[in-house]
Amino acid sequence: MATTIRNINKEDNPLIAELIRKVFVEFKIDKPGTVYTDPTTDALYELFDTNGATYWLAEEDAHLLGGCGIYPTDGLPAGCVELVKFYLSANARGKGLGRKLMEQSIASARSMGYKQVYLESFPELATAVGMYEKAGFRKLEQPMGNSGHYACTLWMLLDL
Repeated sequence: MATTIRNINKEDNPLIAELIRKVFVEFKIDKPGTVYTDPTTDALYELFDTNGATYWLAEEDAHLLGGCGIYPTDGLPAGCVELVKFYLSANARGKGLGRKLMEQSIASARSMGYKQVYLESFPELATAVGMYEKAGFRKLEQPMGNSGHYACTLWMLLDL
């Protein structure tokens, strides 16, 4: 079974929104001020249909496994983009697929001329945080930009 990484299509909106919200419930971070309640989660195709943004999905045999993208979040410094909406279904974790999605998104950021990649997360997502650190992200003392996700308590930055 081959895994495919491809750009999001409009038809993917309900499937990826459901997958993202399942992950939030699984890790008990389904609260206001997160992607869980963000209305854009239901319209990711439209959200990422903007200059300087892209969203990648991973699927196997037409079954959606996860997604990850980059987005030019308001308030970030020039040359900085946010790594966003990065979630994998439970059965897709631990196989290197998340790393592939993250690397694809970082490669997109680099090819678009960005110099830094910022992200927001939670300590509860410790496996992902460890992967970010291995990729060269460093922890920050405070958030950057205006994502609207005020409940996030972990912020990281990668210099490209």
